[in-house]
Amino acid sequence: MFIRKVMSTATRQIRQIQQINRISGIRLMSEMAESVPQEEQELQKIEKSINQVTLLGRCGGEPQKRGNDNHPVVTFSVATHTNYKYDDGNTVQRTDWHRIVVFRPNLRESIYRYMRKGQRVLIQGKLYYGEVKDEDGKPKPTTSIIAEDVVMFQTYKE
Repeated sequence: MFIRKVMSTATRQIRQIQQINRISGIRLMSEMAESVPQEEQELQKIEKSINQVTLLGRCGGEPQKRGNDNHPVVTFSVATHTNYKYDDGNTVQRTDWHRIVVFRPNLRESIYRYMRKGQRVLIQGKLYYGEVKDEDGKPKPTTSIIAEDVVMFQTYKE
């Protein structure tokens, strides 16, 4: 009987402490928010995020220069493959095509000069969604990868 009474008293005290900590925490957070300048509060609301793509595949065609003198860009396509094996033993290969755009000056020139169709390539960049107008003037969604780094693997001929 004595042990039960001590345990219930201890349990009540623990709950009271937890409640006080919660209330104090809330009070402390609100006091901190009031003491932080408005500009810092707005900066704290900005979340970090990641938009990162890594592809390993083969160049689908010769790189092309696009854009104009003020905003030059080099574009090319990359093919990646996924293999599936069905229960009946048949294997199927699916090919996905990716549009790569390069804005960085030195990288853009190197790719235009040295990359060839069929060459193995590793691309690191970020995903970009945009739209272009088709021949009828209707907006058409596009997806591209803006390359930040490209590694071209040398092809050896036997």
